[in-house]
Amino acid sequence: MPRFFARSILIFIVSATSFAGPADSETAQLSYLEESRNIAKEFMQALGGTLKKQLETGNAESAIGICKRIAPEMAVGYSKDGRVVKRVSLKNRNPLMGLPDEWERQVLEDFDRDFHDGKPAAEIEKVAIVQEPEGRWFRYMKAIPTQPMCLQCHGTPNDIPEGVKAVLAKEYPEDKATGYKAGEIRGAISIKRRM
Repeated sequence: MPRFFARSILIFIVSATSFAGPADSETAQLSYLEESRNIAKEFMQALGGTLKKQLETGNAESAIGICKRIAPEMAVGYSKDGRVVKRVSLKNRNPLMGLPDEWERQVLEDFDRDFHDGKPAAEIEKVAIVQEPEGRWFRYMKAIPTQPMCLQCHGTPNDIPEGVKAVLAKEYPEDKATGYKAGEIRGAISIKRRM
């Protein structure tokens, strides 16, 4: 078990034991953690598969619609049974979606530090129980590594074809989601569940 992962679980379990109540039991929290990991994995595999298929049958310009329309629909589909699922980033493409809340912003900054300290993006995650004005939430975030196919829309200016640049300029005039290299953290899947 990677040291970072083991430390995260230990911190999670220690902090979890300070709460009381059936929904806050260690067993329930470990169940929420496993469920969140599965959702994040399924979401990213489904989105990645859809993007890959679109790139194989169409082009990068047409793949922009996958992230614009299909990914938010997928997030809504997973947001049920008291869960809220979304993708967030410090460098968002759409100012109406993808903006992190304060907790998510701090976690994304921590993810960037962990990545620059040598932790592989695919292994970076965070678990916490957070008190918010509307109640207590189980919170989970999983880093999204930038895949090579993502560089056609999220890479450096040399990676992005002119046609894609034109579509992005039209669709997202305030786009901040470029300049990535393969393997870097593009953002995260964020999952909250009411306790």
